[in-house]
Amino acid sequence: MSSTLTQSVTHEFSERGALAKHVHHYHNRQTQTDMAVAVSEAIAKKHNLILEAGTGVGKTFAYLIPALLSGKQVVISTGSKNLQEQLFLKDLPALLTMLDIHVPVALLKGRNNYLCQLRLEKQMQMANKFTEFYIDDLLKINQWAHLSKDGDIGNLTSVAEHSEVIPTVVSTKESCTGKKCDHYDVCFTRKARIKAMDAKVVVVNHHLFFADRLLKDSGFAELLPDPDVVIFDEAHLVPDICISYFGSHISSREIDKRLNAVIKLHKEVIRDSIQLEQLAQRGLIALSEWHNLMFEHQVSDWRKVLAHKTLASTSWSLHQALVDLANNMQYHLGRDDQLDIAFEQLQALAETLRHYFECQDLQAAYSVELGPRFIMLRMSPINVAKQCQQLFVKDTRWIFTSATLQVNRSLAHFAKELGLADSKQLILDSPFDYPNQAVFCVPRHLGKVGQSQHSAKQLVDVCVQAINAAQGRTFILFTSHHMLQQVAVMLQGKVKYPLLVQGQASKQSLLNKFRQLGNAVLLGTSSFWEGVDVRGKLLSCVIIDKLPFVSPDDALYKARAANAERQGLDPFATISLPQAVISLKQGVGRLIRDEKDRGVLILCDNRIVNRAYGQAFINSLPPMQRTRDLEHALQFLKQIP
Repeated sequence: MSSTLTQSVTHEFSERGALAKHVHHYHNRQTQTDMAVAVSEAIAKKHNLILEAGTGVGKTFAYLIPALLSGKQVVISTGSKNLQEQLFLKDLPALLTMLDIHVPVALLKGRNNYLCQLRLEKQMQMANKFTEFYIDDLLKINQWAHLSKDGDIGNLTSVAEHSEVIPTVVSTKESCTGKKCDHYDVCFTRKARIKAMDAKVVVVNHHLFFADRLLKDSGFAELLPDPDVVIFDEAHLVPDICISYFGSHISSREIDKRLNAVIKLHKEVIRDSIQLEQLAQRGLIALSEWHNLMFEHQVSDWRKVLAHKTLASTSWSLHQALVDLANNMQYHLGRDDQLDIAFEQLQALAETLRHYFECQDLQAAYSVELGPRFIMLRMSPINVAKQCQQLFVKDTRWIFTSATLQVNRSLAHFAKELGLADSKQLILDSPFDYPNQAVFCVPRHLGKVGQSQHSAKQLVDVCVQAINAAQGRTFILFTSHHMLQQVAVMLQGKVKYPLLVQGQASKQSLLNKFRQLGNAVLLGTSSFWEGVDVRGKLLSCVIIDKLPFVSPDDALYKARAANAERQGLDPFATISLPQAVISLKQGVGRLIRDEKDRGVLILCDNRIVNRAYGQAFINSLPPMQRTRDLEHALQFLKQIP
C-alpha cells in the first residue's frame, strides 16, 4: 500500500497536479512519476535507495517534490556548485510557487566561499604595503562587503574570480576566532549556518558534505548531525570523493607554508629565539632537496620511493627537520596563540608525513602527484565500504541518483563500493527515442589504439570527416592530455571551423564560446566528459578517442588490483571494467540532452566490438542505432539542419 506522501506526490505529477497547471506544454512522463514514487517510498518507509535515471527523466523535480512535501529535514547534495546554485536559485523557488507551500530552504557552501569581515579589516589596515592593482581590488571588495547580505564571494562581480586578494579575505578554519571576533554577530559564515539550521531543505555539495561529516571542517555536521533524508544527485561521483576524504593528502606547498609561518612568527613575535628561524630555514632546505629529487626521478608510486635509497633517505631527512622544529617550538608554548596553533599544525603535519613515509597499510594506495612546482602525496583506501557503512547511519534515509550508475544493467557495483548492498535499487531508462535520435558508430578498419603518431593520424582522419559533415558542432573527448595535444596540432589547417582546446581558457569560458560561435569544435579531456549541457543544434557530434580504462600504472588501481587478486577475483572484471563503463557513459551523455536533439557518437576504439567485454559497454549505453559504416554516420550528420 502506498504512503500518504506517495499519493500526494503522484497527484502533483498527474494531469490535475501543480506541474500541469504551471508548466507550459506539460505532459506526464511515466519514468519521472516512477522516480518520484520511488523517492517518496524511500522517505516514507525508511529505506535506502540507489536509482539511475537516464537523461530526460526529469530527476530534479522527481526528488525535489517528495523532499518538499515530506515535512522532513532533507539535505540535498550535488556534485557541482553549478547544480547546487541551480537547485537553490531556480528549481526550488519555482516548485515552492507551483506547490503553493512555504518550506524554509537554505544554500550552504564551504566557508571559503564567504567573506571574512575580520580578515578584510586586517587587509585594509595593511593597504599601504600593497601594489596599486591589489589595493583597487581590495577597495572594491570592501565596498561590496557593506552592500552584501550573505557575503557569498560567488556574487562578487566587480573583481575577477582569480584575483589574488580573494584568498586573503575569505573565511578559513585557521583564521576563525569564533566568539572572540568583533564581527561575530554579523559573520557571514555564521549567518549561513544559522539559516541552514532553521531550514527544512538544505542544499550543499558533495565536498562540503564529506568534509563536514568526516573532518568537521566547517561546523555543518554539528548543525545538522542526523537529517531525516540525504539525497545525493550526481551520485556517480560519491565513491571517488569518499576515497579522497577517507584517505589523506599532504602537499609540498602546505609544508612550505607552515615553515614560512614559523619564520614570520620569529621575526614578528618570538624575536628572542633565532633557533626557531634557523630550524625552519633548515626545513625549507630539506624540502627543496626532496622536491628536486622527486621531480628528477618522476616517481608516481610511493613504494618505489622506498626502494630507492637516496629518495628514501632524503624523505626521512625532511621529516626529521619538521620534528626538530616542532620540538624546539614546545619550549615557547603559551607565549603566543599563533605560535601554539602553528605548533599543533606542524606536529600534525609531521605525524601524517611519518605515517605516509612508513607506508605500512596494505589496504591503502600511496601515490605521488607531481604538479606544476608542487608535490602532492596521497594515501587512498582501496575499499571504503566499511567506512561508508558507519557514515551512512540507519536513522537517516540515504538516496543516491545519477544518469550513470549501472554497469551491464546492474547497480550492484555502485552498491558494493559504498557498502549499500541492502538498498532498494531501480534503473529508469531515458524516455528519449535513441534509435531515431542518435547513431553510434565504431568505424571499420581502425588500427590498434594507443598514443602513437599513427593512432593520432587515424583519429584525425575520422575527426576531419565528421567535423565537416556536422559543420563544426563537435566535441572530441580524450582519455589523455598527450593525445589531445597531438590531435589539436594536427587538426590545425585541416578544418575551417573554430577549434577550442582545453587549456586555452577556463572550462566555462570555452563552453560559452562554443555556444556563441554555433559551429565550433571543442577538444577536451576528463573534465568535459561530465557536467556539460549543450542542447539542440549546437552539438551534433561527439567523438571519443578510446575506451576510458584507468592506467594500469595508477597507484590506487594497482593497490586495488592486488587486493582483488588476494581474494581470488579478477581485477579487470571487478575494478577496471566497471569504472570504464561508467566513464564512457558520462562522455556519451553529452550528445543527446533533449527530446528533439539528434546526433552521432563516434568511438574510435574497435575493442568494444572485438573483445568479449565490449558487450558490457554496449549493454550499459542508450539503445542508439549502431553501425560500423562511417559513411552511414556521416550521412546522418549531414541531414541534421
